[in-house]
Amino acid sequence: MSSLPVDKLFAEGPKAINIGLESFAQTLAKCGAPVVHVEWRPPAGGDARTLAALDAIATRCRVDVEAANAEAVRRILNAKPTVVGIGLAADVVPGMDKKLILHAGPPVTWEKMCGPMRGAVMGGLMYEGLAKDAAEAAELAASGEIRFEPCHHHDAVGPMAGVTTASMPVWIVENKAFGNKAYCTLNEGLGKVLRYGAYSEEVLTRLRWMRDELAPVLAAALERRGPLDMRTIIAQILQMGDEGHNRNRAGTSLVIRELAPYIVMLDEPREKLSKVLSFLNANDHFFLNLTMPSAKCTVDAAAGIEGSTVITTQARNGTEFGIRLSGLPGRWFTGPAGVIEGLYLPGFSAADASRDIGDSVITETSGIGGFAMAAAPAIVKFVGGSPQDAIDVTKRMYEITLAESEVYQIPVMDFRGTPTGIDARLVVETGILPAINTGIAHKDPGVGMVGAGLVKPPENCYRDAIVAFAEKYCS
Repeated sequence: MSSLPVDKLFAEGPKAINIGLESFAQTLAKCGAPVVHVEWRPPAGGDARTLAALDAIATRCRVDVEAANAEAVRRILNAKPTVVGIGLAADVVPGMDKKLILHAGPPVTWEKMCGPMRGAVMGGLMYEGLAKDAAEAAELAASGEIRFEPCHHHDAVGPMAGVTTASMPVWIVENKAFGNKAYCTLNEGLGKVLRYGAYSEEVLTRLRWMRDELAPVLAAALERRGPLDMRTIIAQILQMGDEGHNRNRAGTSLVIRELAPYIVMLDEPREKLSKVLSFLNANDHFFLNLTMPSAKCTVDAAAGIEGSTVITTQARNGTEFGIRLSGLPGRWFTGPAGVIEGLYLPGFSAADASRDIGDSVITETSGIGGFAMAAAPAIVKFVGGSPQDAIDVTKRMYEITLAESEVYQIPVMDFRGTPTGIDARLVVETGILPAINTGIAHKDPGVGMVGAGLVKPPENCYRDAIVAFAEKYCS
């Protein structure tokens, strides 16, 4: 190894590399000294219990973790999510009934629900005819007569509050490679909508129209057209400036192109068909409720693999953020839902915001959404930051994933595949948390959407999952 000549050292001066507290580098910079700050932190933040778990997994596991993870990744990369139909939740969602309300995120009781989720539950009960007004709905929700369970426990996902009730229409998405299915409601649009906790008569009227007119028209058109290959469509939208979570303009446009020729051929009044097409055209987020179940049935195929540390679920209910690992099926690891940093609609601020909420982070779990922000530079106008920030986010995600998609590619990164297959070990070792971009709901029931932004999940749920994994497989 060569060294700098002494005379050159004195002529040019020393150059500092700072590892540790950034304030040291800032002090040197203020003094005019050239300095490079290296962002470094000890694995697992130096937490002894988590470090011991990581060591146990690396040295004395009873299972082949690498082989298990390779199988999980194989299933994710080979998934073929396909839209096969639309049906009422009561008819197609496993275990659904009139007195059951599905919600986003890990399990939560009525007493611990945040404002927007309570608002969505109240609206759902009014929509189902189980309550005549908000007061009666709140009383019924608190009575114990209504059951609340996560969408994820029923092969479903729901954006924001995620509330799904028995007579709501849902997309049916089948993973043609592995045979499992996932379900999601139809997207209402932005603003004052049920998923953001609004429940006015305007909201309920729209939901009834979606059930009685929109869903039947879309179902009939889809039947004529045949199944939609979502893997191909998602691959296209990444080339067109979407990332599949918060920017869905290209995706919605492609769905309209696929279905419009069949919609106009239906034997229905022109006014009804025109209203459907106008609704789709005005609702850029319509595609979100297709990417979510597509992502859900993709990662669900990798669940339950003995010895895998791949994350198959990330979700939040406005109170807690939760994850599940492939090798620890059925177990939730939770932490407090985060505070979102973002942009607000006129008249609103951070003081109005609910904490992080929704199942839409399933998109990131499957390798799109925030993980593909580099493909959607325009997303920064919606969530804040700069186009370079979007690229930097995607680059960081490669450090916590096990593979790169062979189908979902990012043009600005020389068509590199999106980072796919989150390994909980890598999250804990590096301290790099999965990127999430999301909408912001008002903290009070009945208001609706107030903005959008970026949020960090709580570190403890990843650490707790690794400790539990080591206890099961390495003790």
